[in-house]
Amino acid sequence: MRTVEPRLHAALIPAIGIDFAREATAEALAWAWEHWDRVRGMDNAAGYLYRVARTKARKLYKGPRVMPAPPAAEMPWIEPALPTAIADLSERQRVVVVLVYALGWTQADVAGLLGLSHGAVQKHAERGLARLRTALGGET
Repeated sequence: MRTVEPRLHAALIPAIGIDFAREATAEALAWAWEHWDRVRGMDNAAGYLYRVARTKARKLYKGPRVMPAPPAAEMPWIEPALPTAIADLSERQRVVVVLVYALGWTQADVAGLLGLSHGAVQKHAERGLARLRTALGGET
């Protein structure tokens, strides 16, 4: 579970926002602790806990997801409209694009976490990037 926590938290940020990702991660890990006999035998425990966290988060928060602003000293310049454009993506597109292109996850890792096929992750990535290009005035 020690390796699941940071990955679960990172995956939840684009899905539910930074403010609720830590709490939802903690709730999912607490649930895993309470149901350890069930969780330890799972092939994709991280993916299951992602869905548990999403369910817990729905009870905590309803509203637009706010993408965190990058810290100025740590990040290179980015297009000012990018956070809004990312927030406007569908949830699946946003999660896939952030995990693959911002955090460097493989599409196979994202597919495993989200319980999707590799092809579905690839489509979400392609469509998300196309929407970002359109929103930012780039080539499609």
